[in-house]
Amino acid sequence: MPYSVSVALCTYNGERYVDEQVRSILSQSRLPDEVVVADDGSTDQTLAIIRVAFEGSSVRLVVLEPEESPLGVTANFERAVRACSGDLIALCDQDDVWHFDRLDRALREFDQSPRLLLQHSDARLTDADGRPLGVTLFEGLSISPAELELIGHGRAFDAYLRRNLATGATVVFRRSLLEAALPFPREWVHDEWLAIMAAAIGTTQALEAQLIDYRQHGSNQIGVQKPTLRYKIGRMLEPRADRYQRLAERSAVLRSRLEALSAAGAGARAGAGASSVDERVLRLARQKASFEAARAHYPRARLLRLGPVLRQWRRGSYRVLSSQGDLDIARDVLQPA
Repeated sequence: MPYSVSVALCTYNGERYVDEQVRSILSQSRLPDEVVVADDGSTDQTLAIIRVAFEGSSVRLVVLEPEESPLGVTANFERAVRACSGDLIALCDQDDVWHFDRLDRALREFDQSPRLLLQHSDARLTDADGRPLGVTLFEGLSISPAELELIGHGRAFDAYLRRNLATGATVVFRRSLLEAALPFPREWVHDEWLAIMAAAIGTTQALEAQLIDYRQHGSNQIGVQKPTLRYKIGRMLEPRADRYQRLAERSAVLRSRLEALSAAGAGARAGAGASSVDERVLRLARQKASFEAARAHYPRARLLRLGPVLRQWRRGSYRVLSSQGDLDIARDVLQPA
């Protein structure tokens, strides 16, 4: 079926790079039907540059002017996707460059997979001047073959529950996903929330093709940096309280949203718009919430943590639910309170 396609582009003082990004969108082998620009209070020429780039283009441009106060990345993307009218929505950062066939590749995948709700892809990492860094996005995120296999075999929820693997600048999703995903909770970043919600009620795809150049520079909102040993040791020794409280809150939000969707689906059954949450997914979400709540309440004294940590290990919680698997056991024991 022919899809209509929207691009959700969020901007903030992006005059240095936004022209190259917009022109890469307008050079696609399959043009989008509209580009929705949500600006979060730019004080430079960002919006003027975008309007000039669109002169003479057949692509519809929608500009959402800034709110009275800055929204931040996630809330601004929510504003953008709410304004999109396309069947498919491609997320877009202001400082990257799309390869000419990004949208065409995405549409082919959605055509072939009716249950596919969200796709994210690999990307080529570049420096501030657009020079390749010799590493891909998936390599920078250390995405493993096992994680790709989970996604490819319909168990993406298992993978995303441990850690986010979907980078928003590479994401394309069906607009119908918003029925379950909106509103975006403040505890989650927009891309990871969309991905895990898509995996909860449908299927996702991690395309190993590099479909954009993902620029790394000092003012990146959300970037990628391969962690060094020094960085890993430093994280091991960071105080744990704030991080674990945040993980507990995020997991509780996810569980509550999925329980609400499940209840609505049970009430409507075959009703229009009802989102189906698999019982296995709901069970995993509840286990994750319980696990993170337990971690947030481990004793302050390291020795006293050993007992509860070992109990969670025996249950398999670290292997199934934590971002680093059993390696997080050492972190939970050694981190200062």
